[in-house]
Formats: sequence, C-alpha cells, structure tokens
Amino acid sequence: MEDKPDNPVLIVGCGYIGRHVATLLGKRGRAVTGLVRSAASAGDLAGIGIETLQSDLDLDLPPLLAGFRDIFYFAPPPGDGDRDTRMTHVLAALGAPRRIVYISTSAVYGDCGGAWIDEDQPANPTNARGRRRLDAERQLSTWAQAHGVQWIILRVPGIYGPGKLPLARLRQGLPVLREEEAPYTNRIHAEDLAAICVAAMDSDKADTVYNVSDGHPGNMTDYFFRVADAAGLPRPPVVARDEADAVLSAGMLSFLNDSRRMRNDRLLNALGIELQYPDLESGLKSCFTD
Repeated sequence: MEDKPDNPVLIVGCGYIGRHVATLLGKRGRAVTGLVRSAASAGDLAGIGIETLQSDLDLDLPPLLAGFRDIFYFAPPPGDGDRDTRMTHVLAALGAPRRIVYISTSAVYGDCGGAWIDEDQPANPTNARGRRRLDAERQLSTWAQAHGVQWIILRVPGIYGPGKLPLARLRQGLPVLREEEAPYTNRIHAEDLAAICVAAMDSDKADTVYNVSDGHPGNMTDYFFRVADAAGLPRPPVVARDEADAVLSAGMLSFLNDSRRMRNDRLLNALGIELQYPDLESGLKSCFTD
C-alpha cells in the first residue's frame, strides 16, 4: 500500500507498542491519532506530538471514530469475564475503515504440551485471559466480514524491550519456577512487533491470522535469569512446581499452565519480515545500550 498522509490512522489503546507504531508511521508522514483512557496518557502522547482522543472503552463511545480508515487495535480486554465488551463498543462506533490490525495473544491456543504450532492450531484457551481475546478475535472477524472491512489478527506472546523488562520483580527477589519444570514460552521484541504491525497494515494480504514470535522459544525461568544477568542483578530464587501455588501470583501461575512453541514461518514469508532481534541475546543487548 502506498503511503497516504491524508489517510488518517487511529491507534486504539496507544500505549507502549502504540507509541512505537506511531513513531514509525510519523516518519512516513502519516497522520496518527491515539485513543487513550486517562488524561495522563493523553498528556504523554501530546508531549511527543501525537494527536489524542480520550474516551473510556468500558462505556458506549461517542461518534468520534468514523473518519479513520486504518485502525490499529491494541487495547486490552476487561480484566474479568469471558467477553471483550471493549471491542464491542469500538466496533459500534466505527464508520467504514479500510483495515483493522488487532493485537491478540498466543494464549488463545491454550496448552499445547510444548508442541510446535502454526496458525492452523485450533484455538483452545485454558484461562479467561485467552477466552476474552478469542472473543475479541471472533467479534472483529464477524463484524469485518459483515461490513466489507479487511482485518488482520496478530497472535502475540511475551513482549520485551527497553522499558519493558521485569526489573522491578527481579529487584524484589520474587521466586520463579525451577527451570526443569518451566513450560515453553515465546517472545518478541517491541521494535520488531511495531514493524510487524505496520507491515500488516501495508500488506496486500488480509483477513488472516499471524503468529508473532522471534522463532526461538525458551522458558520463563531462563528469561528471568538472562534479564537478571544482563542487568547485573541477582538471579531470582527458584521453587518446585508443588510449591508454586503457595508463593507465585495468580497471574504468574496462569502463564505456567500453558506450554507451546510458535512457528513464525507465515509471518516471515507472507509479510516479508526480517527481524531486527531474532533471538533473546540480540534483543537484550538493545535494552541495555546507552
């Protein structure tokens, strides 16, 4: 797709990844508006030159979104339940966009027993977090088909990058599961994810799903160890799986119940992506470079 500066872009939930995407698009002369919830977030975006809309996605939205043609949807779902009512509210407020790119989560696949999976793997979320995202995916694809709108869903695992590392947790010395019991996990560097989002919006392919990953799965314990080493912090203490329920948070436990290794062949081949950070070693170096 050719750059069209007069074709306005909306980023719904313009947080950490949204700012990365806005920066890439700004360099190409695109007019970008970020939709955020709080006045503080709106002020942060205005401070870096991004136009803002402020609204609460848990409420019916005013008719502010109809003029946008290219929409990135990065807002998380509500914190409980099995439905993403925020997606419902946004779709009801849209006009006739050309394309919507949605960041979902790899949690929609559920536990795959450590197997390698691609986009043909059936969705089978094992927790409410994954069920809410799958509900959002289904709402989006159904609505888009009914309204003649193109869609792309990016199923994204753990995101890391400068300013998005578990340093506070490491400084607190909170435990992790011992490595031999830790499930497989996948990750992507924030800068690569932003480039993938832009490529998905530009692609001549639509109405499809992409697994987003650097293609080098590891496990969460190894990840914490390597971040600690790179930051010069002590490695966290470890606990056995039968101790984990008593000492780990519910959020951390939910990540430990799923194990899968994500293939990224479709991402690399169909979108023509060349990752800047194809493994954790190269990605962590970027996080600690002055």
